Amino acid sequence: MKIPFSQPTIVGTENKSIDLCLKENAFSGGGKFSELCKSEIKRILNRPACEVFMTPSCTQSLEAAVIILGLKPGDEVIMPSFTFVTTATSFSNMGIKIKFVDIREDTLNIDENKIEEAITSKTRAIVPVHYAGVSCEMNKINKIAKKYNLFVIEDAAQGMFSFYENRHVGTMGDVSAFSYHDTKNIHCGEGGSLIVNNSKFFDLSNTAIEKGTNRKKFLEGRVEKYTWVSPGSSFSLSNLSSSFLIEQLKNINDITRRRLDLWSAYMENLIFSTSFDVPKIPLNCQHNAHIFYIKLKEKKERLKLMKFLKSRGISTTFHFVPLHSSPAGKQFGDFVGADVNTTRESQRILRLPIYDAMKKNEVEYVCENLREFFND
Repeated sequence: MKIPFSQPTIVGTENKSIDLCLKENAFSGGGKFSELCKSEIKRILNRPACEVFMTPSCTQSLEAAVIILGLKPGDEVIMPSFTFVTTATSFSNMGIKIKFVDIREDTLNIDENKIEEAITSKTRAIVPVHYAGVSCEMNKINKIAKKYNLFVIEDAAQGMFSFYENRHVGTMGDVSAFSYHDTKNIHCGEGGSLIVNNSKFFDLSNTAIEKGTNRKKFLEGRVEKYTWVSPGSSFSLSNLSSSFLIEQLKNINDITRRRLDLWSAYMENLIFSTSFDVPKIPLNCQHNAHIFYIKLKEKKERLKLMKFLKSRGISTTFHFVPLHSSPAGKQFGDFVGADVNTTRESQRILRLPIYDAMKKNEVEYVCENLREFFND
């Protein structure tokens, strides 16, 4: 049996919307399908009053957030080191200093109890990253942000259709960023969305997304001239990509249900193993089954297991290498406090195959080989 690590989701109706887009001959950003995606995302998030912008990537959503919130060179932001590189580069590219803090052992999310230690007079924002679609401890994070008058920028790249205390991930910060890369639960190849929850920044958001112009105000008749007024860039997802994405968004319930079934099948098969650890989900979190992983005793054991599973046709992978240990991470950031969990956990984690088209008998095959390797 050959089991790839991942396969992009295909719901089967994407051609219908793509054909309509082709017939309308409208492909750039801001078209009909972009608007449909915005409306559907608002419905999914249950946030009709927020502003949604379709972007080419989660990275560019974060880059837009920097402009919208007015972060400047010399400012500082706090984030976990265990995250994808563009969580950091979205800020470092603008001359903003990164303060990395340790992660929790259970969720691999930023340790909310380590954040205050990293706050200085230059701190402007906290950037929680919802790893594997499991929410960070947002009540504590928002409480800290309010105490120190900081922004909260949610990196929700992996968090579409995940919840924290019945609130959708991506709705609890000032702004948030989602990813629709083809490795995500729903996708359009490459894409993202920026969610603006703080109404104070609605006009600034429209200006930044419109390349720094007042185009939206001009089209609405609120200003007489259409001109360049502030920082901005080309942050719009194409209408063609949106025509693919809308069909996936409309099927998010079914996609998530299938993934949760597979995730649960892994858990049922592996939870009693004493050879490795399985994911731990806090009771106040509802995840989206974006990732299933196990945590091994050490890096060497992980490498041996990966080779063994590969010989059985099973593709696996580890995940982020801590950013603070990278050359650029040392140049553009500092790790505050002790690295108790970040490096250790990053060297233990092994991600197992999970994707929309995967079958339960394939999950069983992976689990059988794991048991054989460990003699469980």
